[in-house]
Amino acid sequence: MNFEFSEKSIRLQKQLSEFMDKYIYPIEDEYYIYTDANNWQHLPKIENLKALAKQAGLWNLFLPSTYGDLSPGLTNLEYAPLAELMGRVSWASEVFNCSAPDTGNMEVLAKYGSPEQQSKWLKPLMNGEIRSAFLMTEPDVASSDARNIQTSIKLEGDNYVINGKKWWSSGAMNPNCKVYILMGKTDPESAPYSQQSMILIPADMPGVKIIRPLKVFGSVDSPEGHAEIELTNVKVPKENIILGEGRGFEIAQGRLGPGRIHHCMRLIGAAQRSLELMCKRVAGREAFGKRVADFSSIRQDIAKSRCEIEQARLLTLSAADKIDRFGIKEAKELIAMIKIVCPQMTCNVVDRAIQAHGGMGVCQDTPLARFWVYARIIRIADGPDEVHMYQLGKNTVKAYLSPNK
Repeated sequence: MNFEFSEKSIRLQKQLSEFMDKYIYPIEDEYYIYTDANNWQHLPKIENLKALAKQAGLWNLFLPSTYGDLSPGLTNLEYAPLAELMGRVSWASEVFNCSAPDTGNMEVLAKYGSPEQQSKWLKPLMNGEIRSAFLMTEPDVASSDARNIQTSIKLEGDNYVINGKKWWSSGAMNPNCKVYILMGKTDPESAPYSQQSMILIPADMPGVKIIRPLKVFGSVDSPEGHAEIELTNVKVPKENIILGEGRGFEIAQGRLGPGRIHHCMRLIGAAQRSLELMCKRVAGREAFGKRVADFSSIRQDIAKSRCEIEQARLLTLSAADKIDRFGIKEAKELIAMIKIVCPQMTCNVVDRAIQAHGGMGVCQDTPLARFWVYARIIRIADGPDEVHMYQLGKNTVKAYLSPNK
């Protein structure tokens, strides 16, 4: 398979790699802080790096060329290797204003937002002046089936009134989070895929209550943070509805396709770096009278990891290329495949690297523990793997039963 990358894309890959070597790897461990809900912090060092990234032209690289002046002019395929480079350090994408959930929220506003919504929220998001959160998952229903979502959005006069409870609202604990995009029901009586809508809610609106930060494998995951949020009679102007009532599923599909490319390529970056760290570790250690790298089981783990990473990389590039050529709808099965393959592959590769590092692999001296947590979370986030396998299996059986096969 031959993938073509423009000169600009190749130049940006080199430039981004050099930027990370110079500014990000040397301070990788200094970013992580673990605090409580009453002492949430945002690190000034990140803002300094963002300023340097802007000056270098390494900013908002994720929006594809179909977005015109909002885009740096790259395709989804050309952005993919950049996302892989960012994934080598788990927080690096924020430095380039390319981190979730902001990328998905910016894409929603760029694609579906009104001029007023774009002026008020998209512009400061793209400038890196504020952060955002996406409120979809709910604690009381199986949110993997978004038709179950119960949060109500009711029109009363010139305002929508929102009531409900959300959790795993990623980014909501960040001190600079100023706006939420929420998915909820505007018409529970309509057809199942026309009940849901998306609406913009300023984070400081009366009636918005952050109940608690949610711990991820024992850590509160600051300064990013995932929140459980209660919304009680929250009133926002009717102009805050995105695209119109009943368009929530349509918006969600447009949001998730490219976002899965981003996540999967970052995961591949994490897996690739884990493999490199593993190779360096076993080459420099001895046990039972010989180099660890000379044990057959270690060599097999390295070989399997390299094969799995390359397979996942090529599959993800293929999905990105198909989005560029034919759109998200035509690429949906490849998108499902990468969502199934990449998180599990990364879990496997990182786990092997952790095992090779011994005790060092599970402490803060390497990024491996953070990589494993990220990969394990993505097996649930953006739809659990089982949902994608269910639909992909269904479509595959249907395809092979068609008269033309």
